[in-house]
Amino acid sequence: MERKIAPPEGKLGVLLPGMGAVSTTFMAGVQAVRKGLAEPIGSLTQMGTIRLGKRTEGRSPAIKDFVPLAGLDDLVFAGWDIFEENAYEAAAHAGVLETSLLDKIRGELEAVRPMRAVFDNHYVRRLEGSHVKKGETWWDLAEQLREDIRSFKKSSGVSRCVMVWCASTEIFIKPGPVHASLEAFEKGLRENDPMISPSMVYAYAAIREGVPYANGAPNLSADFPAMVHLAKEMSVPIAGKDFKTGQTLMKTILAPGFKARLLGIRGWFSTNILGNRDGEVLDDPDSFKTKEESKLSVLETILQPKLYPQLYRDLYHKVRINYYPPRGDNKEGWDNIDIFGWLGYPMQIKVDFLCRDSILAAPIVLDLALFMDLAKRAQMGGIQEWLSFYFKSPQHAEGLYAEHDLFIQLMKLKNTLRHLRGEELITHLGLEYYD
Repeated sequence: MERKIAPPEGKLGVLLPGMGAVSTTFMAGVQAVRKGLAEPIGSLTQMGTIRLGKRTEGRSPAIKDFVPLAGLDDLVFAGWDIFEENAYEAAAHAGVLETSLLDKIRGELEAVRPMRAVFDNHYVRRLEGSHVKKGETWWDLAEQLREDIRSFKKSSGVSRCVMVWCASTEIFIKPGPVHASLEAFEKGLRENDPMISPSMVYAYAAIREGVPYANGAPNLSADFPAMVHLAKEMSVPIAGKDFKTGQTLMKTILAPGFKARLLGIRGWFSTNILGNRDGEVLDDPDSFKTKEESKLSVLETILQPKLYPQLYRDLYHKVRINYYPPRGDNKEGWDNIDIFGWLGYPMQIKVDFLCRDSILAAPIVLDLALFMDLAKRAQMGGIQEWLSFYFKSPQHAEGLYAEHDLFIQLMKLKNTLRHLRGEELITHLGLEYYD
């Protein structure tokens, strides 16, 4: 049975905490695609198709034609940052995109000026900025963010908004008593509880304003009971966390293949160099701890060592990230994988991925903005596990384990879209072709 989905009428505001390399690459990319200057490579919503029915039916429409998504021409951008640079200046400073492209969309980017950010250097120690809000408590700052959202909606004329966290990785915080209930969290906002971070304030403000919230960083933000409860209560979609790009993307492609062929793994050593603002932030041990937790969780969940002890019980998995300013946004990730096969004979695989982090992240921001808006219009409040495809540490219901296998994640995403439109779910059984 097809689910009722409100049409995407009017403009969609895309709110971006953090107007650095990822946000500006996303905004510039959308503007370039609008003008026919480039293609939206890497975007499932713009270039992906979805098979419907049996293979013999030949039905594979574009995803954007199958479900009612907002169009690129309907997106309006806004954001917050600790620096005053407009989107053009920030994009030029990030150095991801060529000046020749940026100059063709300069006017559109210069029109996007950041609002003052909620920021505290305690949570991101390698950054300092003066373009920040002032308030006596987290509650005051949350109210200022809520007013920003309302003012933007009024001034821009958008009919609805989504928020995608694109700011820096905060220090590692474990869920505690302040996160256990909405009452405790709101009390913590009023009392400036140090276990509440700026990203949590953004998440709270967004959800309270009925704005879907997706977390692109690995820090604790909307993935704790108080925020999950609020999202369900308000019927607001939430998703996270940590955009799946670069080295972890490769792990979620390779590891399912090793497991499918029952190849053992003795060790997986991963190291990265990057020189953008993200690299500078991750040079702080407490911020790196947050990222490390996210990266390390992937292999254990995919490989299931408790089910396959002979193959993966003794796997040694090490992840390192090194700040190297000359490389800028062009991250390089090296992986050395020690595997073993038939009769225990050893083999090695080495991967050297010279990637562009923001180029891989930008289409994720676009897809999340459009799919989260779809979920809101389909009245799908709370955790959107079907969007795990985009995250290193997918948010999920309590009592479940996260699904990290990229191919299972994609099947889950597409089956969710089929479900929304009343189409038959695809299991790939196929026995009917041979009866």
